[in-house]
Amino acid sequence: DGSVWKGDLRTGEGSVLVDVDGRVAVGITVDRGLLFVSGGATGDAYVYDADSGAEVAAFELTSNPSFINDVTVTRDAAWFTNSQAAELYRVALGPGGVPTGEVETLPLTGAWQQVPGFNANGIAATPDGTTLLVINSSTGILHAVDAATGEATAVDTGGASLTQGDGILLQGTTLWVVRNRSNELAELRLSPDWLSATVGG
Repeated sequence: DGSVWKGDLRTGEGSVLVDVDGRVAVGITVDRGLLFVSGGATGDAYVYDADSGAEVAAFELTSNPSFINDVTVTRDAAWFTNSQAAELYRVALGPGGVPTGEVETLPLTGAWQQVPGFNANGIAATPDGTTLLVINSSTGILHAVDAATGEATAVDTGGASLTQGDGILLQGTTLWVVRNRSNELAELRLSPDWLSATVGG
């Protein structure tokens, strides 16, 4: 229903932070005290206060058939994936990371392949925000996407299978990839240029 639960990792205790109905909550992330939520098949995105759960903003990213799947935040933008279309959505952020209301669509080009099924899923931004790492769940290919142009380059993972790749997390040059239905977690060590990786862990 779009609600979000907040809990303590040490005790497991918590409660509903965002209490809504009629929405969808898929990928989420917290940045500068704000909770960014992907709205799945609604085509929408939501932003809440991470402490109170109060709504800060809501956006229609697209009116076309879609599945807004995941989100990452850079210094000046929140980026959302769409598993049903070869495009990303950029929500501009102003002072304090608060959304300005400006939404841009960035088509995915270059090596990106749009195939039947779920495509763009997990997303993570490099520290300077110029490159977006995006996993394609169906092809299993990890891409390094130029945040200015949308040009995607396939990351050489040495043949590692990343099909069903879902949520991803970048820590330094280590990328964690959740493979949902495979019930697996992959660890990749990325090169400084983000274009190649070796499997670790």
